[in-house]
Amino acid sequence: MLEIGTQAPDFTLPDQNGEMRSLSDWRGSKVVLYFYPRDNTAGCTKQACSFGELYPQFREQGAVVVGVSKDTVASHKRFEEKYGLPFTLLSDTEKEVLQAYDVWKEKKNYGKVSMGVVRTTYLIDEQGIIVKAHDKVKAADNPAQMLEELA
Repeated sequence: MLEIGTQAPDFTLPDQNGEMRSLSDWRGSKVVLYFYPRDNTAGCTKQACSFGELYPQFREQGAVVVGVSKDTVASHKRFEEKYGLPFTLLSDTEKEVLQAYDVWKEKKNYGKVSMGVVRTTYLIDEQGIIVKAHDKVKAADNPAQMLEELA
């Protein structure tokens, strides 16, 4: 996990509409940058829908929500449309940003070891500095927790 107080690595990835987006596009806003394993899985859907429900409150606090996974642009578009998600989803199929943010790690599931995304959320301030970082977050609780930290 990246350290609090350090500059968040800038990046450029395609969003769910195929448009290239950079972290620096949101300079001047707080950014809730969350990394999740996969579109349309139970935990990831709970987390995304909860961020979606709370999105107006994030905007009131001057923050944007940005989700990142290794899913494709097309997968993100289907996920966004199916659940009416009001925020940006970024596709990192090459796993470069996942690795830069130290969320692509070895995971154990029922004794089987594989590589995957460790559900992680960063709060980045208006100048691009990491001010909060949480790994192994609970999908259902994470959006409300991040909203509290903004207040």
